[in-house]
Amino acid sequence: MLCGFLLLLLGAMPACQLTSSLRTATALQWSSTPSPERAVQGLSQASTATPTPQAATTQDPGEISFSNQPQDPLRFAFPTSVAVPISAWRPAQYPIPWALTPYDHFYLSRPILADEVNWPQPDYRYGGVFFEDIVHTGVDISVPHGTPVLASGSGKVVWAGYGFLSGSYDETDPYGISVLIRHDFGFQGTTLYTVYGHLERVDVVKGQYVETGTVLGLSGETGKTTGPHLHFEVRLDEKGSLTTRNPELWLVPPQGWGVLAGKVMNSNGARLYGQLVMVKSKTNGQTWHAKTYNDGNIHADPYYQENLVISDLPAGNYIIEINHLAKIYSQEIIIQPGMVSYFTFRGRSGFTQEALTAPGADFSP
Repeated sequence: MLCGFLLLLLGAMPACQLTSSLRTATALQWSSTPSPERAVQGLSQASTATPTPQAATTQDPGEISFSNQPQDPLRFAFPTSVAVPISAWRPAQYPIPWALTPYDHFYLSRPILADEVNWPQPDYRYGGVFFEDIVHTGVDISVPHGTPVLASGSGKVVWAGYGFLSGSYDETDPYGISVLIRHDFGFQGTTLYTVYGHLERVDVVKGQYVETGTVLGLSGETGKTTGPHLHFEVRLDEKGSLTTRNPELWLVPPQGWGVLAGKVMNSNGARLYGQLVMVKSKTNGQTWHAKTYNDGNIHADPYYQENLVISDLPAGNYIIEINHLAKIYSQEIIIQPGMVSYFTFRGRSGFTQEALTAPGADFSP
């Protein structure tokens, strides 16, 4: 009965419908409000050194290439098997920037306040494909009309209003009213950008400098979308072109919580597209799900080389399950607080141990 309820809710979700020649994947959910001593309950989802992001190269806004496009959200909760009230409580996030290992780069704060839903929707994650084989180049956060949207980091507004995709005013633009920030910090010599789409109102202007937490505008459903939500992207300027990265590897997690990243392949080492992955807590039985990235204009992190990410997991012991060629493979994993926990899977060989590519000598988070 629970599965049927879930399917009905998923069918009613709002969704981005941005047009592009891209393709494929999905998944996640949770919420946030600091409140002492309250147990986390309800739906699926979810830690000390403070590094300094390196300075980014500058670029004239007029040279920006607008070429990628996205998709959409959901929000719901239901009781656990124990008769306890549902709680949307989550710990406060770590301070930014935050990176406990050389591989991590949690440089960005949440674009929605902690007392609002601010987690990526489970079926509208980076790399998913929705409607007309459009690949999702960001994450969607389901919030009511008029929710304040905040700058995830300091920098300069290089776009504000309609027409982000084309670069000129256009009320039919699939992003609707949107904001693009060129941050004053970057990643390995590249410029870091964030995109905020489908706004109801914009409160900043092109050329304005903003600090982390500055209100950029209010959430809405302008552009191609079936419901109110925030579409959020992370982009890197590489050799003059903008490319997206998975925001769940850039948004700082709540304190005591972590992120799971995986590289899921077939027996020959080729990436599996749209492969469903289930993650279950050994503590309370909660489950999370995600699908691996689909083929298209989707880019893995240079170190993790992942094709699946599930953020906002409470630290603890979990079991990962993958149904591949009618056989279920499982693996225990520990989600470490404040950092990315990593796994690999290779077809009939099951879960394997593959070392991460070591950061280059010039890498400075």
